Amino acid sequence: MAKKKYLVIDVALCHDCNNCFIACKDEHVMNSWLPYIDEQPRHGHRWMNIERTERGQYPRVSANFLPKPCQHCAEPKCKEAFDESVTVREDGIVLIDAEKAKGNKELLDSCPYDAIWYNEEKGVPQKCTFCAHILDGQAGASICSTRCAHSCPTEAITYHDLDEAEFEKLKAAEGLERYKPEESPDGLVWYKNLYRFTKHFIAGGFLKDGECAEGVKVTLKGVDVPEQTTNYFGDFWFDGLAPGAYTIVADGQDIMDVTLTESVNVGNIAL
Repeated sequence: MAKKKYLVIDVALCHDCNNCFIACKDEHVMNSWLPYIDEQPRHGHRWMNIERTERGQYPRVSANFLPKPCQHCAEPKCKEAFDESVTVREDGIVLIDAEKAKGNKELLDSCPYDAIWYNEEKGVPQKCTFCAHILDGQAGASICSTRCAHSCPTEAITYHDLDEAEFEKLKAAEGLERYKPEESPDGLVWYKNLYRFTKHFIAGGFLKDGECAEGVKVTLKGVDVPEQTTNYFGDFWFDGLAPGAYTIVADGQDIMDVTLTESVNVGNIAL
């Protein structure tokens, strides 16, 4: 069974250090890895682009970061739009043919992830190549990994070379998801703890006699989530929620109804 290359990105471990972005620049600025890709411009391009979101309200907030390279889709929209300009290799890596795509700025609009950039000097669309030149042993490198994964200090980005059965086990064990699966349900880039970027939370705290209420049993009606016990500060935090109607229940009593449209800190509640 043929193996494919994968990147697994754990949103919970990314701290926006930008080592992956810098490593990509180091590999491609002033370096041409033909026939894979010509050199990346020093400024403007973010082949590894880090998106940011902040959820909740002070003091219960969560800032999260999502490294977003080309998603190397199994059925790329860019190839669908410009078949001759885009190649999907047997190992799943998606590459743009610099000669056939030359002058084609419209290729950028075909990507639902905004992961293709236009090199004005070279007159060609460019993007992450999954460091195919390294993986193919053409760069004289001592590593066999993408530069972004090799340079990540927290292992938020990890590289894997797996057959289908091996990857399915990894996906199930780690709860991996695709970003914007409605655009591309399959490909080489998968995310762990993606809910921290795409979903919402309900957080708050309980007080008894004006003091933090530790040990309160808290459940949430409207969704099947595990019961929580408030911590030393009386806090509870239900994450990974979709928009909808919920009821906070404390020690078996309905406390508050919440209509969730974004992450919310309900504040401190006196029992």
